[in-house]
Amino acid sequence: MLRLKTIDKEEYDNYVRNHQYKSHFLQSLSWGEFAKVKKNLTPHYLGLTTEDNQLVAATLLLEKHLPMNMCYLYAPRGFVIDFNKKELLKTMTKKVVEFAKTRKAIFVKIDPDIIRKSYNYQNEEQKLNYDPEVIFDNIKKAGFKHLGFTKNFETSQPRYSFRINLEQSMEDIENHLSKTTKQRIAKSEKLETEVVIGTKKDIKEFYHLMTLTESRKDFISYNEDYYETLYEIFNGNKNSKATLFIGKINFNKTIKSLEKNLKRIVDQISILPIDNLSKSAKTKLEELRKQKENTQSEINKYKDYAKQYGNEITLSAHMIIEYGDKAWVLYAGNHNILSETYVNYHTYYEHLRYCKSRGLKIYDQFGTIGDLREDNPLFGLHEFKRKFGGDYVEFLGEWDYVINPVMYFVFTKLVPIYRNIIKKRSKKALKEELEKSEEQEKES
Repeated sequence: MLRLKTIDKEEYDNYVRNHQYKSHFLQSLSWGEFAKVKKNLTPHYLGLTTEDNQLVAATLLLEKHLPMNMCYLYAPRGFVIDFNKKELLKTMTKKVVEFAKTRKAIFVKIDPDIIRKSYNYQNEEQKLNYDPEVIFDNIKKAGFKHLGFTKNFETSQPRYSFRINLEQSMEDIENHLSKTTKQRIAKSEKLETEVVIGTKKDIKEFYHLMTLTESRKDFISYNEDYYETLYEIFNGNKNSKATLFIGKINFNKTIKSLEKNLKRIVDQISILPIDNLSKSAKTKLEELRKQKENTQSEINKYKDYAKQYGNEITLSAHMIIEYGDKAWVLYAGNHNILSETYVNYHTYYEHLRYCKSRGLKIYDQFGTIGDLREDNPLFGLHEFKRKFGGDYVEFLGEWDYVINPVMYFVFTKLVPIYRNIIKKRSKKALKEELEKSEEQEKES
């Protein structure tokens, strides 16, 4: 007989981290502890065990407390189980629901990262090594209600993403980058921009760039302490890791690089004969003169930037989460100036190479859209991520197991209104904080 019980945190985390099918940072011990500290959720680390105490499935359930001593339970990207095993899934669901009833839960939510469809960088659909329709049917027969095939970010976690297979060679990965992406990375490297791994002290700069990025997208989500706590918890657990990548430009280095290039152009011009130039030589001379003019213009521009911003400025800061054999680009903040340096592209490229060097298998860009109309405000984000050549994947979506139908109806209708009010208040407060910070920068 199988039994669901609370298990030792270390045993739980080791099982999830090493699971063949369902290892995900949102089911990790680190995420559970973070959710407890910063999201006011109660984590439950549960394992389904045999009579001889062998784990056959597990799940992190996050308990969201509601009025009247009620709650709902959420297994982010869970359960940690082989969803092909219909009877095991039924048993797991039954046991979780029994547990949920003891907590007065209205419903249990899951959104497993099981791929429904996958397309490679050439937009060719790829055959999966399982039948997603069988798994879909297994979840449905276990008693869950599917919430639909959403197209944007309506659900708790993204239903679409781009994933790069890191088991390919780096050469193959680079070959899948779009031509534009390769050019922009090359230009950023030519400008001597630098990407370094940051430390906890860089959280403040990372947060500043996150607020700038979110302001451009007309939303602001978290405060500085949120990111600092996330960084501390994920780096305080041997099974998980959070890494900050800091992309910056040093204007002295950039100017020296451009001046070196200018000298090379001038030297090339000097060796061309002045008289009796062939047609091809005249074309070459004209091209070199344009390069000289453009390079000198670039030098002047970056000298002006140095006067305006100082010798060095951070333009990108990204946070990467590692867990099991995967990495996720969880947060990316970018400055709203000097976009022509393409430091954002360079930063992405460097943490992609870093994850490959770490021996990880999957690099997940953590979220895009399914509504690919060009007038979709999120289409630009999709195109940016697409050009890094990953597989475009669609997950099965969200599912709810309804325990209390009446309260479920109330909750799903009224809570979204309440959340919108809270988000607006948070947005206003954080915008005021950002404006105050900018004013202090100007005064200093």
